[in-house]
Amino acid sequence: MPASLSTARLSASDRAESWHEAVSHAFVPMAVDLLEEVPSPGAIVGHQLGPIRILRVQAGPQVVTRTRRMLADDGPPSLILSLQERGRALKEQDGRESLIRPGEFSFTDTSRVFRKKIEEGFVFTSFHFPRAELDVSERDLRALTATPFSGAEGSAALVATYFSRMAREARVLDEAVGRRAATTALDLLALLVDDRSVRSRRQAPRSTASLERVKDHILRNLHDPDLRPSTIAEANFMSVRFLHKLFHLEDTTVSSWIRAQRLERCSRDLLRPVAAELGIAGIARRWGFANSSHFSRAFRAAYGMPPRDWQLGNNPAR
Repeated sequence: MPASLSTARLSASDRAESWHEAVSHAFVPMAVDLLEEVPSPGAIVGHQLGPIRILRVQAGPQVVTRTRRMLADDGPPSLILSLQERGRALKEQDGRESLIRPGEFSFTDTSRVFRKKIEEGFVFTSFHFPRAELDVSERDLRALTATPFSGAEGSAALVATYFSRMAREARVLDEAVGRRAATTALDLLALLVDDRSVRSRRQAPRSTASLERVKDHILRNLHDPDLRPSTIAEANFMSVRFLHKLFHLEDTTVSSWIRAQRLERCSRDLLRPVAAELGIAGIARRWGFANSSHFSRAFRAAYGMPPRDWQLGNNPAR
């Protein structure tokens, strides 16, 4: 039987709290920030087919965020596939930021932090299921979160067509047929993930060369505190999205790699004569850390001690 919820009959002042509870109950605990002064009515209609919970969501502009704190007390990891029907969604996860347009779909992994912002009225249909039900590697799956898939061709078209039809027919399918339909859906998803992974491996030689070129550019500009993905991508004549994909080949992010390189050079300089001239704050600035407090926190996280203790404990001249 379908389950439904609507805030249409609530006063505008009660909609925000009710909607927050509804979203967290239907999906996973999330922070919800409505972007309208007077919130539009929202509605969620759900069906269950085997392990897949199908939810059609309609509401006004909002931002939903899954924070690190919310991960601590949650249950087994799950995945959400969302088919965007109306409105555009800006999704962020695993170092990627992508715009999902109507007719496209995307993955979200609820076991990690994510954010979705929609600045207009929207409709989407989501398919929420346990991570264990999808037989693909963690590395292959992580490479595809917050990535837009077009339902126009190839394996993505098979997924979009089947999932969309399954959602439309969910209310008339009996329990046994529903379980079989869900099994077929998850097999198609695994096919899509495997297909994209094979393509990525074929592109590896070209991507490796591009990655080395980008790394060289970063190392030559580590001193620049404004070094960021957008400027790096522009300087190397590529999209920000492709830049992020390059670093996912090594299971890292652009920002993490930059930070690690800067910290490594700071750790070296702290043990050299230049430290007496520049001081800890000067060395941090030399390698692109504009904020001393941020540098100290990052250094402690990476090396297990503050910069001063590192300097005193590793410098044989002292």
